[in-house]
Amino acid sequence: MKLEDSWTVSGIHYGTGRPVQVKIQGTQIVNVSPDDSADHSDLPFIGPGLVDLQINGYGGRDFNTHPLSVDMVSSVTEQLWQTGVTAYCPTIITNGDQEIEDAARMIAKACDQNTNVEHSVIGIHLEGPFITPEDGPRGAHDRQYVKAPDWNLFQRWQEVAGGRISILTISPEWESAPTFIERCVDNGVIVSIGHTSASPEQIQEAVKAGARLSTHLGNGAHLMLPRHPNYIWEQLAEDSLYACIIADGFHLPDSFIKVALRAKGDRLMLVSDAVSLSGMPPGTYDMHIGGRVQLTEEGRLCVAEQPELLAGSAQMLTWGIGKLVSSGLTDLKNAWDMASIRPARFVDSPHAGELAAGAAADLVLFDMRGKELTVRQTIKGGQSVYTRA
Repeated sequence: MKLEDSWTVSGIHYGTGRPVQVKIQGTQIVNVSPDDSADHSDLPFIGPGLVDLQINGYGGRDFNTHPLSVDMVSSVTEQLWQTGVTAYCPTIITNGDQEIEDAARMIAKACDQNTNVEHSVIGIHLEGPFITPEDGPRGAHDRQYVKAPDWNLFQRWQEVAGGRISILTISPEWESAPTFIERCVDNGVIVSIGHTSASPEQIQEAVKAGARLSTHLGNGAHLMLPRHPNYIWEQLAEDSLYACIIADGFHLPDSFIKVALRAKGDRLMLVSDAVSLSGMPPGTYDMHIGGRVQLTEEGRLCVAEQPELLAGSAQMLTWGIGKLVSSGLTDLKNAWDMASIRPARFVDSPHAGELAAGAAADLVLFDMRGKELTVRQTIKGGQSVYTRA
């Protein structure tokens, strides 16, 4: 089929629950209309492609592996299509200056050499190294590489990335943070608050300087916090901040998610924050970050010798959507929007859209049984890129 040819796909609209036909021509949706065919018994659900603003790796491959290769970035991109993710931010975490530079350069090179990668990578998420040095909120980030915001260093990374660093997670507790945040915002970079031990006043200063997002809110925090004030309450209460959460059932209790849904409304988004063990079978693994870890049959990733400690997320956005719906925390439309339309709009991505005429033809056809969502087909840029065997 030529790209300019038109074709139609049918499914149950994820929002209305009604059968629809979606007509695709080139890279766009040209029409969404009712499906009047007689038999709808085997129709899958259909929704816009999923957009993950924070993912560290998949299928045993990690964007923080050194050396990172173009082939690895391309392979992860194609594997993510199997999970319904049609656009994402490869996430580089706290590391040595040169290691961060090399990873950013290689992701940019993959985008330059592979159109599929270029249209799927909507920006690099740099998570650190300008975060808190404190144990607890620092998480698994290596303390030896944590440092105060450095504009010249960030510009060096941005240059090798070809301007693709679009989200920066930072702790506003550093004295230079407000000025640094203003410079990032002036240069089109979204600043997100995360891995922080900042005071409410420092968070307020960061928002005033232009910070717009909270990174995996509720995680990357001390085990014990003051009743009030504290940095989680402050971010929940700040109406101008969007927030991302990990809804894998292990990182956050339902009660916190319920409060976040009420506090943030349509400014709440899902991320996977998945590490390279996502998509891998249960078992014990040795990781270059985190050491020996255990991926359980239930999908929980923990430190092998301290199972009470999480070692990251190993579940994708479909898992989080299923968890939200099956727990009765929200309906399918809202949960799917949290992982598709909202993040696409938030980063103003031209390669991610809605289930509507004129939008990018990035679509997912999926089955849902209980809390389990299974991708049947993924369409990226008007082309079928994955079909379940």
